[in-house]
Amino acid sequence: MWLQQTSSRERRTLLAGFLGYGVDGFDFMIYSFVIPTLLVVFSMSKAEAGYIASGALLTSAVGGWGAGILADRYGRVPVLQLTVLWFAVFACLSGFAHSPSQLLFTRCMQGFGFGGEWSVGSVLVSESIAARHRGKAAGLVQSSWAVGWALAACAFWVTSVLVPAALAWRILFWIGVAPALLIVYVRRHVEESPIFTAARGGTPSAALSVYAIFSPSLLRTTVLASLLSTGMLGAYYSVSTWLPTFLKLERHLSVTSTSGYLLVLIAGSFAGYLTSAWLSDLLGRRRCFISFAVCSALLVLVYMRLPITDAEMLVLGFPLGFFVSGIFSGMGAFLAELYPNAVRCSGQGFCYNVGRAAGAVCPALIGSWGSRWPLGVVIGSVTAAAYALVIIAACALPETRGRELSADADLAIEHR
Repeated sequence: MWLQQTSSRERRTLLAGFLGYGVDGFDFMIYSFVIPTLLVVFSMSKAEAGYIASGALLTSAVGGWGAGILADRYGRVPVLQLTVLWFAVFACLSGFAHSPSQLLFTRCMQGFGFGGEWSVGSVLVSESIAARHRGKAAGLVQSSWAVGWALAACAFWVTSVLVPAALAWRILFWIGVAPALLIVYVRRHVEESPIFTAARGGTPSAALSVYAIFSPSLLRTTVLASLLSTGMLGAYYSVSTWLPTFLKLERHLSVTSTSGYLLVLIAGSFAGYLTSAWLSDLLGRRRCFISFAVCSALLVLVYMRLPITDAEMLVLGFPLGFFVSGIFSGMGAFLAELYPNAVRCSGQGFCYNVGRAAGAVCPALIGSWGSRWPLGVVIGSVTAAAYALVIIAACALPETRGRELSADADLAIEHR
């Protein structure tokens, strides 16, 4: 197994990335489970619920880019600790909200840390793993999102059974403070990226321009990579944010039944992450993105638009999760390989999180349009359009499989 070929240092870094993104997934996905309850408790409309989901994604764009800039100047590890603490605190504070506006504020503040954690953690992993295993390593870290999602589904089911719905949603948010314990592990066991240390001589760099990723040599890459992220994340957020509500309101499933359907979807997601991670190193990043986008679009349309039975929907949940989530496995490695060391974190943070911000429009659109048309029709249409964008952007970007990440001081862009 490829993990046996890694050093203990590399495995500790992988574990930190895995845990960090997993708790990201738990804290973020909790909101999708409690939307039906919040619609009643706060007398919210579907549009307001969509705005809260989108608000956190919009601020994650700022947080991701900002954390990337800081990580390029001061190091990956200290900024990773800061982002984990930030989103854990505001995830917990969401449980104390007493109005939609208060919840919007805490979720938006949480978004800053949520965006930053992935940007910094994924680069730290990419810079610590050999090129031949980078796609598999990035995919393994990405798979932890499914683990966090599964834990969120289980926590939702348990709290729904044990306590009244009016209190259960608060408990789920309060649990979000637990990830702060990850900081202790990172401080004790995770070392700074060897590439960053070699390039910076172990000292902070103040020369790097905030706008270096928009230099003539990198502008096309930045635009196309942002569009690629927008399509992937817009499609994913469309499905993940509104699927529990779709199952409850249009399929009329109970909390227990909804959790069962989602666990099948999540199991498919985990398998998809790991399989795609292996394929991205075998076949290349672009081929995986395009293949998974086509399959995802077809499955979402079948799942949401065709008159299939509940049993057929349960079976389709596994391949739906497999392709909708698996498409992300090569993303961390791909973005890291597109940028030179001097701007790797800021470039990756900007592109992925601009994708989050632009993709965040999708849940809001679905919430708004879902008041006029069937929710399944709207989800299917928006998702198909997003995957079309993925295919276009992937075709225009270069293949980067096997590219070595240099520790050289790289580019004159650092001084522009």
